[in-house]
Amino acid sequence: MQKTVQSKANGRSAPRRASGALAREEHIVATLGSRIKALRAQSGITLEQLASQSGVSRAMLSKVERGEKSPTLSIVARIAAGFRITLSELLGAETDASDVAVIRSAERLSFKDPETGFERWVLSPQHLDNGVEVVLHRIPPGRSSGVLPPYSVPTEKYVMVQEGQLTVYVDNKPHVLKAGDSMYFEVKAPYRLVNDDGHTACAYYMVIVRKR
Repeated sequence: MQKTVQSKANGRSAPRRASGALAREEHIVATLGSRIKALRAQSGITLEQLASQSGVSRAMLSKVERGEKSPTLSIVARIAAGFRITLSELLGAETDASDVAVIRSAERLSFKDPETGFERWVLSPQHLDNGVEVVLHRIPPGRSSGVLPPYSVPTEKYVMVQEGQLTVYVDNKPHVLKAGDSMYFEVKAPYRLVNDDGHTACAYYMVIVRKR
C-alpha cells in the first residue's frame, strides 16, 4: 500500500513509496553497483573496456557502479553479457552444488526494473555445472522487457505462460502466447518480451538452458 506525505505548499497529499520498499530498492542498487565494480576489478578491465564489451555507455556504467542510477533490465542484461556471465550471476546468485536445495519464496533472488516494473525471480539453485536455470517473470500491463542481448554461449529458452498474454519477439517476428501456452526458441540474436494487454499483468515461467 502506498503511503502519503502531506504537502505544506498546497495542503494536499502526494503519494510516496513506503520507506521500507524505498530502502530495499536503494540497497539493491548499491549492492549491484558494488558487485559490478568488484567484477570489473577482478577481470582487470576499465570502464571504457566494459562499455565496449557491453554496449552500455561509460557514463551509465559509472553511475550504476556508484549507486546513483537504478538500471533497467535491458541495461543489466547487457552488462552481464559484457562480463560473459549470466544475469543471475551478476545479480549475486551463489553456487549451490548440493543434491537437494530448497529455495523459500521470501529468499528468492529478485530484480525489478525501475522504469517498467518488470519483475524477475530466480527459482532454481545456481548449478553452474548443468547450465539450467528456472525463473519467474511478471510484466505489468502494456510493458516490455526492452531489447535483450544474445548470450556468449548457445542458449535455449522454454517459456510457459501462467496468466495474461505474452508476445515474444524473435528475429522481430511476434509470437503471441496466452495463459497455458508454451514456447521454445534458441537465442541467436537480440529479442524482447512484451505484455501488449493494457489491462492485465502477465506472469510466465522460463527455463534457460545454456549449452557448454
